[in-house]
Amino acid sequence: MSDLQGKTGLVVGVANKRSIAWAIAHAASEAGARMAVTYQGERLEENVRELCASLKDPLILPLDVTDDSQMATLFERIGAEFGGLDFVVHGAAFAPREELSAPFVQTTREGFRMSLDISAYSLIALSRGALPLMESRGGGSIVTLTYLGSERVFQNYNVMGVAKAALESTVRYLAADLGPKGIRVNAISAGPIKTLAASGISGFSAILQHYRDRAPLRRTVEAAEVAQAAMFLLSDAGRAVTAEVLMVDGGYHATGM
Repeated sequence: MSDLQGKTGLVVGVANKRSIAWAIAHAASEAGARMAVTYQGERLEENVRELCASLKDPLILPLDVTDDSQMATLFERIGAEFGGLDFVVHGAAFAPREELSAPFVQTTREGFRMSLDISAYSLIALSRGALPLMESRGGGSIVTLTYLGSERVFQNYNVMGVAKAALESTVRYLAADLGPKGIRVNAISAGPIKTLAASGISGFSAILQHYRDRAPLRRTVEAAEVAQAAMFLLSDAGRAVTAEVLMVDGGYHATGM
């Protein structure tokens, strides 16, 4: 049921081999999909191109999600190359390091704006760009990545928790808006995974150990497990699921003390 043979997709947010977005791109390729994969700036281009060498005839393009002209160019290229789009994976998220290390009350206006723009508004922009390409295919699936810090306070997560809360609300509003067009919008809330983004959170190792001690499965999760959950949401197996935040965290979200 997770067959993506003949499907085309866009994956945003690949930084390196540890990225959850990369795990999803790899799994989607294994399931038969052809994808456009974006990179953020020249610094990451080489990494992304090396990774994508293992994918099925990928389209590799630059994308700064805060740049509307790059966004427009991206979808023009995808339309010309693919003729339509079946799914989008949104893995873009960022908060300035100093906003994560300082007390939350010290969050700056610019840090707040940047975090919400890159981590939440970008999903709206991507969905708008993908809309005509998905409509040409009769619908599609959009999946983004979130974290439990949207609902609970995690030390040093700060403004990113606020951005993820905005992202999850965005999922619900987009799902309501795009559902009549056959487009589903969902989020996956993954447990903590050692990614490039996670390296900016002080005390991350302690968070990992806490999950091992407290989660019902007594372990953390792997990027490949998150990718398999994404395959469910991207494929026809998840065709009746939208506006959902799917928890993939070993059950940690259900625990109290």
